[in-house]
Parts: sequence; C-alpha cells; structure tokens
Amino acid sequence: MPSVAIVDDEEGIRKALSRLLRASGLEAESYANGQEFLDAASGHRPDCVVLDLHMPGMSGLQVLRKLKAAGQRLSVVVITAHDEPETRERCIDAGACAYLRKPLEDRLLLNAISAAMRAHTAPIKR
Repeated sequence: MPSVAIVDDEEGIRKALSRLLRASGLEAESYANGQEFLDAASGHRPDCVVLDLHMPGMSGLQVLRKLKAAGQRLSVVVITAHDEPETRERCIDAGACAYLRKPLEDRLLLNAISAAMRAHTAPIKR
C-alpha cells in the first residue's frame, strides 16, 4: 500500500487528511513539523509527501530545499493557505510536484498525489 507523509503544524488538518488518504486506500503518516519529518525520512521514504508551506520553525520551502540538498528525490505536494506566485515558483524549483491552496478539494489533492507518485516512479528518459 502506498504511503503518504502529511507534514502540517495544524492537528485538525493532519487528522482530516489522514482520514481522506486512508479512505482512498493509502497509508498515512503524520508529522507536526518539518524537522520531525526530516528525522523520520532518513530511515523511511514515503511514496509522497503532503507538505504545508507555512509552519513555525522550519517552513515547507526549507524542508524542500533540505531534501534537495540531501539528494532525496521525493514526490512532494505543497499545500498553503497563502498562495503567492513567487513562492509557488520557488517550491516548484525546489522539487515540488504540485502546489495547492487550502482549503483543499479532496479530488484535486488525491489527483495531485497520484500524479506526483507516477512522475517519480516513471523511468528517467535519456
């Protein structure tokens, strides 16, 4: 069963997304902040990460940059309540597969997760 890590500082969002993902046949893991996720990701690689952009301590963009610097190629869907075009570009440049605005539409999120996982499991074209 594919696993999705949810990284969001809001407990209610983590719980709601976990329920949605499990109901859709995905395994869900929740992390309250970026550092907690990074610590766990060193020993376990989820198939996709749903990553909140604005969190105290370490932002989602900082998490993306750390993953990229470490050479970890993960499927990441960034979620945010504050859509800013320049931030969207920075997230995509740092490796995000999708950038979605809260409140999230269930089908849109599930489609983005599915597309992100397909993109990262596809063979690299030479």
